[in-house]
Amino acid sequence: MQEALTYDDVLLLPQYSDIRSRSEVEVGTDLGNGLRLSIPIISSTMDTISEDLMARSMSAAGGCSIIHRYNTPEEQAELVGHARVNGAENIGFAVGVGEDLLLRVSESLLAGATFVCIDVAHGHHVMMKHAIHAVRAAVGDDLHIMAGNVATLEGINDLADWGANSVRCNIGGGSICSTRVQTGHGHPGLQTILDCAKTDREVAIIADGGIRNSGDIVKALAAGADAVMLGSLLAGTKETPGEVFTNAQGQKYKTYRGMASKEAQIDWRGRYSSFEGVSSTVPYRGKVRNVLADLEQGIRSGLSYSGCRSILELQARHKFVRQTTAGLGESKTHINARKW
Repeated sequence: MQEALTYDDVLLLPQYSDIRSRSEVEVGTDLGNGLRLSIPIISSTMDTISEDLMARSMSAAGGCSIIHRYNTPEEQAELVGHARVNGAENIGFAVGVGEDLLLRVSESLLAGATFVCIDVAHGHHVMMKHAIHAVRAAVGDDLHIMAGNVATLEGINDLADWGANSVRCNIGGGSICSTRVQTGHGHPGLQTILDCAKTDREVAIIADGGIRNSGDIVKALAAGADAVMLGSLLAGTKETPGEVFTNAQGQKYKTYRGMASKEAQIDWRGRYSSFEGVSSTVPYRGKVRNVLADLEQGIRSGLSYSGCRSILELQARHKFVRQTTAGLGESKTHINARKW
């Protein structure tokens, strides 16, 4: 039986560095077929994360968003158009594999979207194959197609062979995803990236799920990811959809939910089947640009600890070490748990 590692199981070993300033570190990434980002961060295709406001702010910071598909094709295209008005450059939009697939593609591209994400919980599937082929036949070779999710080398290879330029890698393990508990299937997040990075195809890897801090982002990039997709780390910010609520104690919060949760399924299709997510609330966190600035500084610092000036250099030079449970405890701040 194969042993599988997740982010807390490893650390990156510090190495000699001649980097005098984190400004020397380049954190841009090229995902292929016209999709290049200045920071390797994509906001998740969820109805409590990515709409027009988030798309504009992500683009301004150098990342990008994927406008969710839990609406009508016309509503989705309208959000894309709003995102385009203040100059957002890279704007993605999500589609499923259902009957409105090509209508969504047509409407959102016409509104100004620049790439499409075929969004399926279990992406290594015959319906994904048909969807990629249909989109590619309709729009040609110049559109960047992102697809997923998958958890294996075979999965990413097949999606690349079917026509995907980038693939979202990870099944289960997100902060509000219960797929592994409900179905017994999945793969630890870091191991997924390590396995998928063995591909010999021309395809970019998007680490999607289970990332809780900038250190996890650096580990994912070192393992072979070209970018990360974030949900919970961006949740609760001003630009996420939904109201800001105030509780009895005067604390502000917003809703954050998995798209396979009962609540989300009922809202967007009037019923639920298998539920593989939960709905929760998170503290209100202000503008997303401040969150992104902190994450970017953490990534730059992380690369500098390995003496690397780019993501590609990190992938070539990194050294992982295993840590024990005691090592994990030592890695965390622990003064508040100390008994004086």
